[in-house]
Amino acid sequence: MQNRGSYLDALGVEQWVSRGGAAVADPLLATPVAPQAPAAPAPPAAVRASQATPVTPAASGEPAWLTLQAQVAACQRCALHAGRLNTVFGVGNPGAQWMVIGEAPGAEEDKQGEPFVGRAGQLLNAMLLAIGLPREQVFIANILKCRPPGNRDPLPQEVAECLPYLERQIALIKPRILLAVGRIAAQNLLATDTPIGKLRGQLHRFGAAQTPLVVTYHPAYLLRSPGEKRKAWDDLKFARRVHRELGQAG
Repeated sequence: MQNRGSYLDALGVEQWVSRGGAAVADPLLATPVAPQAPAAPAPPAAVRASQATPVTPAASGEPAWLTLQAQVAACQRCALHAGRLNTVFGVGNPGAQWMVIGEAPGAEEDKQGEPFVGRAGQLLNAMLLAIGLPREQVFIANILKCRPPGNRDPLPQEVAECLPYLERQIALIKPRILLAVGRIAAQNLLATDTPIGKLRGQLHRFGAAQTPLVVTYHPAYLLRSPGEKRKAWDDLKFARRVHRELGQAG
């Protein structure tokens, strides 16, 4: 298994070496991350028939979670259902304190039924691991559950039809913090057309529960613009600090 330094390298974060010989990128990384509760057993196969990589239901809300999964799998609320291979419900720990929200499935996500696979998914894993979060400890979802043709931006009507599923996921998971990755996710969650550069670096709130939300760049964008990785690293540190302060307040 790669060490944390490898993931920081993937983010383009320079490390310095202490007199004791240990590589350190940022004092924040020395803060241990509290272990997450293990995920509950996987749902019955019949319920997840269209999910290539199903998620496991939260123990306290299993019936509601399975019902939501089935609703997404059978959804025909917009025209995107006609061209999909799989719905992409989400993946990870439904009892997670962190929830990562992206834009929409791409071609590979549509094939596998899982969000953030391929190179962008690998970089997202690196970003999470850089702040001590294995992918399995968070829950990852998208604004849309079906792939838009040609990977185009989601249409307003598609978002309007699909967003209630995401809102229900957030209500069931009750994450402590949301991390919106990319312009499309951030603008739709916050109902704004403000550029992502102006949304970064501040704490936002989402929904009736006023869940804390932090914005950063999409991994696919960072692959195209590696010079922006330093800004994404700043966003991750900010989100980590917010999460830690929320824990102390609670």
